[in-house]
Amino acid sequence: MVVNDISPRAPLDLDRLQEAAGPLWKVQLHAAAESTNALATASLERGLVVVADHQTAGRGRLGREWVTPPGAALTFSAVVDPVVDDEWWPLVPLVAGYAVARIVGGSVKWPNDVLLHDRKVCGILVERVHVRARGGDKPLAVVGIGINVDQTADELPVPWASSLGLLGFPWDRTELFARVLHGLRVWLGVMTSGPTTFVANYRGRFDTLGRDVRVDLPDGSTLSGRADGVDDHGRLEVETSGGTVAVAAGDVVHVRRAE
Repeated sequence: MVVNDISPRAPLDLDRLQEAAGPLWKVQLHAAAESTNALATASLERGLVVVADHQTAGRGRLGREWVTPPGAALTFSAVVDPVVDDEWWPLVPLVAGYAVARIVGGSVKWPNDVLLHDRKVCGILVERVHVRARGGDKPLAVVGIGINVDQTADELPVPWASSLGLLGFPWDRTELFARVLHGLRVWLGVMTSGPTTFVANYRGRFDTLGRDVRVDLPDGSTLSGRADGVDDHGRLEVETSGGTVAVAAGDVVHVRRAE
């Protein structure tokens, strides 16, 4: 935990962000932007990180809106090359959530919502995009991360969300930015060299294990059961009355605790 030594709502500074990120990243800062993922996708430059001090029309999973008040959150999108076979691509969204959870001391609600004291403090949207490379298509990942840093209760979009500040864990946003970027790079490397090693670590922060859940699927059907684990490919294993079913993040609309 790093306590702010400046005003919590002070605008981000590009020079500080770039210095904190280091030479492996190229930081682009916007005072306000509709969506950092959209800006990063328009460029698709490896190592580019688009930061918005105020995100006005961001996107979460499945087109959900993600808007942040000025100066209250850390919202950015990084263009990365996971250097991994298609078989392991479903792990990339899990890596992002795990990297943030380790830094803020939280857990992960599958696939990558970051929880702290059972409240959501971070949402993540990972999009797979393609660029032309050596006569073929090369997949890259745009990793969009939005962390609630200093929102007040009335600035939060849903009652089950919170911010690091509200929970008693204030951060300097630039320091948090540097730590998250470093963690993202490190754990992408772990996943690339040993996918099952990464999954074993992910399971250690897996908040959904053992909970009764309801999984909403794109066709309108639901799957109810107990979250039994995460398999080696990052799929949620749900124990149902008819047996264990594994579902991938891309095949799920929402996972919620059963009432």
